[in-house]
Amino acid sequence: MTPATQTAQTLGAALRDNATVRQAIESIVGEVRTASAEITEIRGPREGLSEGYNAFMARVGDIRGRGLYYPYIGSGLGNGALVELADGSVKWDMIGGIGVNFFGHSDPELIEESLIGGLDDVVKQGNLQSNDDAYRFADKLLELAGRNSSLKHCFLTTGGALANENALKICYQKHRPASRVIVFKDCFMGRTTAMAQLGDEAAYRQGVPLTVGVDYMPFYDEVAAERMGQTQFIDMAVMHLEQLIERYPSQHAVFCFELIQGEGGFNLAPREYHKALMECCKANGIAVWDDEIQTFGRTTSMFAYERLELGEFIDVLTVAKMTQASATLFTEKYNPSPGLLSGTFSGETVSFRVGRRILERLDEPGRYGADGLHARHHKLFAEQVRSLAAKHPEWFPPIPEIRGATNARDIVGGDGGMMRMTPFSGDKATTIKACKACYDEGVILFYCGHGPYHMRMLPPLGVMRDEDWPRVFEVVERAFAKASA
Repeated sequence: MTPATQTAQTLGAALRDNATVRQAIESIVGEVRTASAEITEIRGPREGLSEGYNAFMARVGDIRGRGLYYPYIGSGLGNGALVELADGSVKWDMIGGIGVNFFGHSDPELIEESLIGGLDDVVKQGNLQSNDDAYRFADKLLELAGRNSSLKHCFLTTGGALANENALKICYQKHRPASRVIVFKDCFMGRTTAMAQLGDEAAYRQGVPLTVGVDYMPFYDEVAAERMGQTQFIDMAVMHLEQLIERYPSQHAVFCFELIQGEGGFNLAPREYHKALMECCKANGIAVWDDEIQTFGRTTSMFAYERLELGEFIDVLTVAKMTQASATLFTEKYNPSPGLLSGTFSGETVSFRVGRRILERLDEPGRYGADGLHARHHKLFAEQVRSLAAKHPEWFPPIPEIRGATNARDIVGGDGGMMRMTPFSGDKATTIKACKACYDEGVILFYCGHGPYHMRMLPPLGVMRDEDWPRVFEVVERAFAKASA
């Protein structure tokens, strides 16, 4: 964005380029490398740290009003997929803050960017006053998105749910007075007042006044499609959508698509399914919003819409998590009127610098495609699950077909760095018990789905090594043995 012929330099730029400053940053990064290199294996708490850690965890529960799901407080140091906790224990981090930390812990390049960002005159960037880091991040994101879509503009904010709120407002304004929203069954949209109403989880909106008109579409069900035939299943889905549109004529502003469901169970659908629904939206003047907050960057394509060749249909898109900063992207047609989007904060200087470097690293060759890095790691994950199932078939009984659920018969699912396995018939209680047993043994993962329930991993594929997978599953095997006892 800086003209190539520009030679003059601001005092701020001169500070960042200062030889003494650069040497100090390199020295700090070197010290981090040295300390990080000492973390090579999982281990239990260090002697003398457990008592203080447990006392602090109790205080955390008092502060929050309830305890943490996992007793996790990081020490601030890790090594790739390994993370040290404040009690000195070390675990495999296979969930990465629900997908935030794609490049693991103590990554030297990202720490360097953080240190440079820490030199800025302010911590927070804002929509009224901002330094150039925010726009350099947004510019790179638009460059990547624009390769296979018509997305042209970007508005930054401080969280995924807020990016979704902005997407909803954009679509409302464009299609006013239409106010109804279509989403998929089992979707998750965030926990703001509006997003809690869109998400298909009753517990997340208890006590929240219902002010948003929401209609739920069935997500693709591979069991039902196999039974009916895929063409017939897709035709039925389109008919369902048309019935909603006829029931509320001209009242739908937007259909929000999760091209791969996240919290709903890492559910996939073929291109033909999404394409038919998007074509129906276009024919009826309904915006197509692609929520890629969990999918962006980690599947076998940078954007999930690229994997399915659907970029031509996308009007609005949201990203967050891995990007560190959150963003709403939109086409020229959906560029809103002044005043609709704003907010005091757009994000932190460090988040924008780190986020841009992550985008650059994601854009390096060899990461995506059927033979790319992400596909290879998914294959290695699947091999470990199937090997475990062959060794312990009692842990992987058949997955029951549940009427109305997005079913899966395979014990392995997902795409790229979205990985799920389905032990214990997808039973919720046993699955949660197994998740907590994995944590206790030294692997951090989580669950997803709404029956069947799955165990999911969002591993740090940016730094994950092939040889890490057997070591991770050695721990998983011990944990499953305890959970099934």
